[in-house]
Amino acid sequence: MADATPSARETRIITKRLRDRPDDSWTLNTFLATGGFDGLRKALTMTGESIGQEQVKASGLRGRGGAGFPTAAKWSFLPKGSYPRYLVVNADEGEPSTFKDRILVERDPFQLIEGIAIAAFSIECNLAFVYLRGEFALGYDRFVAAVDEARARGFLGRNVLGSGFDLDIVVHRGAGAYICGEETGLLESLEGERGMPRIRPPFPAVEGLYAKPTVVNNVETLSTLPHIILMGGDEYGKLGVGRSTGSRIFSLSGHVNRPGNYEVELGITFRDLIYSPDLGGGVPGDRKIKFIIPGGASSQWLTGSDEHLDAALDMDAVSQFGVMLGSGAVMVFDETTNPALVAWRLAKFFAHESCGKCTPCREGTGWLEKVLYRLAHGLGRPEDLDMLLDIGDNISPGLNAPFSQTTICPLGPSAVSAVVSLNKYFRDEVLAGTERAEVHA
Repeated sequence: MADATPSARETRIITKRLRDRPDDSWTLNTFLATGGFDGLRKALTMTGESIGQEQVKASGLRGRGGAGFPTAAKWSFLPKGSYPRYLVVNADEGEPSTFKDRILVERDPFQLIEGIAIAAFSIECNLAFVYLRGEFALGYDRFVAAVDEARARGFLGRNVLGSGFDLDIVVHRGAGAYICGEETGLLESLEGERGMPRIRPPFPAVEGLYAKPTVVNNVETLSTLPHIILMGGDEYGKLGVGRSTGSRIFSLSGHVNRPGNYEVELGITFRDLIYSPDLGGGVPGDRKIKFIIPGGASSQWLTGSDEHLDAALDMDAVSQFGVMLGSGAVMVFDETTNPALVAWRLAKFFAHESCGKCTPCREGTGWLEKVLYRLAHGLGRPEDLDMLLDIGDNISPGLNAPFSQTTICPLGPSAVSAVVSLNKYFRDEVLAGTERAEVHA
C-alpha cells in the first residue's frame, strides 16, 4: 500500500472535471468529452468478481461517508445466490460543515451514475436507489435530468451499452432528517417508514431494503470507482498512506482564509490542509489555532498543538488521538473562540436531530444541550462539567472513541464528543467561567 509523503496541494481525481470545466461539468457532452463512461465500458468487459475482489480490493478503497469500512469487503458480505439485491446510494449529506457530496451531485452527476453502474454490475444488482438530501434543490434537478439522459442514451436501462446488463436508478428525495444519513434509518425512510435506525443484526447486506440483500455506499465512494477501473486498483492504491489509500475530498471551514472543498492525497497533515497556500491559506489575521474538529461534528477535537497539527490525514493514525476523519469535514477555530459555545451549538444540533427511539439519546442529548447552554452563556456551576460527563457516560460508556454506545446508532454518542473534548483540553477555562458566574451572582 501507499507510503510516500504526499504533496500539500490538490490531487484532483474525482474533482478534476468540475474544476477544469466549471461552466458545463454537469452536461453529458462534457462528460463524454473528458473520458466519461470509459470506466463503465471497461468494467462491462470484466467479471463482477474481478471488479470487486480484484480491482476495488487492490485499490484499498474505504468508505468516504464516515465509517471508513473497506468497500470491497462490504460488497463481499452479500449472500451468494440471493436475489434481487439492491444498491442504495447515501446522498443524504447532513453532517454539519460537510459539503463535499453536494458538489459531486450538482456538478458531476454523470460520474456518480457511472460509479453506480459499475458497482451494480459488480454486485449483480439491477435496481439502484439514490437517497438525496431534500435541501439539494439544484443537485436534485441536475441528477434527475442526468438519469433521464443516461437512460435515453443507453447508459442505463435495458441492455446497458449492449452488454446484456440491465440497470435502472430510482431517485428518492429526503425530507431533511439527519438521522436518515445513518444507513438503516435511510432504509426505513426509503421504505416509507419514519426514519429511525434498525437494530442489527441482520445487517443490510443480508436483509436491507425491502428485506433483500443491500449495499449502501456513499456518493464520494461510488464516484471514485470509474477512476479505479481506468487506473487499475494497484495504481490507485499507490496513492495515500498506509491503509488510507487514494485521494479524498475534505470540506474545510471556520477560521481559514480559503474555506472550501479540497481533494487531496490522504497522508498530508492537518497543518498542510490549513496553511498551504494552495489549500486553506492559513488563519485570518495570523491568529493561533485554538482547536479543530477533524471529522465532522461527530468527532472529538484536536488542539492547535504541533503534535496535532502535524498528524497525518490517515483514517487509522488519527485514532491515537481519539478522533476520526469521519465525513471529511475539518472545522478550524482560532484563539478568539469560546469552546463551550461551540460545544453547546453542536449539542443543540444533535438534540434537535435525535429521532427519539433510544431513551439515552432522546433524554440525554436534551440534558447535554441545557447544561452546555449554561456553561456557554456565563450561567454555569462548578459541578456542571462533571455532570455532563456523567450524562455522557450513560450514552457512551467509557466516553471513548471509537464509540461505545447504549443506543442503536451513533447519534447519541456523537453529542458526547464535544463534552469529552471540553473536559480534555479546556476544563480549566470552563471552570474559570463558572467561578466568574458565581462572583457575578
